[in-house]
Amino acid sequence: MQLQVFLNADDVRFSYLSDDEPPVKNEVLKGVSLAVGKGEFVAVLGHNGSGKSTLAKCFNAINLPESGTVTVNGMDTADDENLLNIRKSAGMVFQNPDNQIVATIVEEDVAFALENLGVEPEEIRRRVDESLKLVDMYDYRMHAPHKLSGGQKQRVAIAGILAMDPECILLDEPTAMLDPRGRAEVMNTIKLLNKTKGTTIVLITHYMEEAAQADRVVVIDGGEVMLDGTPKEIFSQVETMKNLGLDVPQVTELVWRLRKDGFDLPADIISEDECVEALAGLLGKRSAQI
Repeated sequence: MQLQVFLNADDVRFSYLSDDEPPVKNEVLKGVSLAVGKGEFVAVLGHNGSGKSTLAKCFNAINLPESGTVTVNGMDTADDENLLNIRKSAGMVFQNPDNQIVATIVEEDVAFALENLGVEPEEIRRRVDESLKLVDMYDYRMHAPHKLSGGQKQRVAIAGILAMDPECILLDEPTAMLDPRGRAEVMNTIKLLNKTKGTTIVLITHYMEEAAQADRVVVIDGGEVMLDGTPKEIFSQVETMKNLGLDVPQVTELVWRLRKDGFDLPADIISEDECVEALAGLLGKRSAQI
């Protein structure tokens, strides 16, 4: 079934100017075209400087393209009148949750943007409670954010975006500063929002195991989209990924090396469960032959 396009970049170019005198123009996006369907969970991969974070900021109207167009739910980001509605439709969560947390009490932080928008107090109460329950942080609503773990802080930051009731959340390496437990907490929250609320998710990550949980993976290199497909389609191209300076999930690498040594295993394994099942089947066949 064809998904309704929610985020769309059409031949987008964007450059930064250096601090040099005279300034030097550095083109970061070089004619990027990418459409994200409503309700999709898309992971975006690329090494540092590839342009992936710049593209995410274009979808949130933080960056405006030099040429080409970016639309969010049909709204052109270049039109100033669309800015507030775009930010309501597509919220953004950054790498460091401390940069988004502004209040000294969790529930006050989640309510902050709603108060600035003049939302009625009863509606603020409802949205704050609902958002904190969705990210499993309701029991911490009266806690001080600085006393929370990294994963808990990031979930509070996500709750603050959720309170705005966005249809899409853009996450720029939200687990980069977290330990494995914190990463798992945030990923569980992201998947829950996508599956239960139908929230469109764009996740920028360096962790291949996180990308493997998405519906679709987009690889950006040198300001251009190089690969676009399902996780199995992308990660089965191990040598291509390595040539782009990227890894694949550890189990995919293991299977790739075993296949090179002559073992008969599927090339598109991306999860531990798939790997265990395939290895068990292979060992079973070998046992039967002995």
